[in-house]
Amino acid sequence: MKKNIGIIVVFISLMWVLHTFSKNFMVDPTFASFISKKDQLLANESLWMLMIRVHIMLAIISLITGPLGIIKSIRAKSIKFHRWNGRLYVLSIVLNFIPGVYVSLSATGGWLSTLGFLTLNILWLGTTLLGYLYIKRRKVMIHSQWMTRSFFLSFANMTIYIIVAIMHNALHFSYGNSYTIAVWLCWILTLSIAELVIRKKLLL
Repeated sequence: MKKNIGIIVVFISLMWVLHTFSKNFMVDPTFASFISKKDQLLANESLWMLMIRVHIMLAIISLITGPLGIIKSIRAKSIKFHRWNGRLYVLSIVLNFIPGVYVSLSATGGWLSTLGFLTLNILWLGTTLLGYLYIKRRKVMIHSQWMTRSFFLSFANMTIYIIVAIMHNALHFSYGNSYTIAVWLCWILTLSIAELVIRKKLLL
């Protein structure tokens, strides 16, 4: 059961990495489709595009390193690899905080979406730093729990994508309202799933 869950997590991570990279750097590298759906004009479009690209690349790194860190079978094979992989994961999220906050300020849906994204950024950084601090104190189980929460928050963007597709395309909510609801639900749902995984000890 644990092995199957681990394989599913890795598969989803890799598929979303491929989707994110191809969509934002090959299919629509200027983000024209995304910008067209925004409620307001961007004050500095060039800076926004730089920040969103940095934000996406760092998120991709976290989605690659994350599964390698939380799956026990991979971790058990090489503790040295686990530590260096973990440092890269933590660094990618710490460095992503400023780009994440910046792009949040012009989020589709207005100030409610911005507030939801700021909450997400704080939660992602906070859970990651707590995981790092607990391993420095050699509290392995608590470290694993916080890093599991952090990793599942890495799927927030994917969760937004799914919720918007359902609410906007299937239920015919306006795009702005769908996006705002998705921004808040993304971290509520991902943290809830993380808690379920922790309680069932499916990955730890």
